[in-house]
Amino acid sequence: MTEQQFIQSIEAHQGVIHKVCHVYMRAGRDREDLFQEILLNAWKGIRHFKGDARFSTWLYRVALNTAITFYRKEQRQVETEPWSPALTLPDQAPDSMQEELGAMYRAIAELSAIDKALVMLYLEDYSYADIGDIMGITANNVAVKMNRIKTKLRESSKKYL
Repeated sequence: MTEQQFIQSIEAHQGVIHKVCHVYMRAGRDREDLFQEILLNAWKGIRHFKGDARFSTWLYRVALNTAITFYRKEQRQVETEPWSPALTLPDQAPDSMQEELGAMYRAIAELSAIDKALVMLYLEDYSYADIGDIMGITANNVAVKMNRIKTKLRESSKKYL
């Protein structure tokens, strides 16, 4: 892949990187740092992209691996900014929906780095097989983990309502 093709592919799929950054980092400056780190790792690793999978799948894998490593480093430091959701419902959505969404985001924020990655890919409508390919686990393992995560999120989100 040429440098120009890489730039075009990144521009076409930068939403993938932004989503990962929003899930793993609370502060805007941390999201920017993570975004740059993901781009750097993608550029360094592009020679390993063989085209067997879609570029977006490969980019998700790079972004998630980078984010998990970055997140673990950041977790060792004290957070100074309060949590805020990366996404919100439209203004016309009822307040109860906003409240439920906020509770769910807070519950997701409490998950481990790996579980957050699974939830993010699940919410992006990736199949269990695709999630397994990205995460390097079997589709059956994804299904088991997602069932456990869903149960955990149901329980955890109740304390925020």
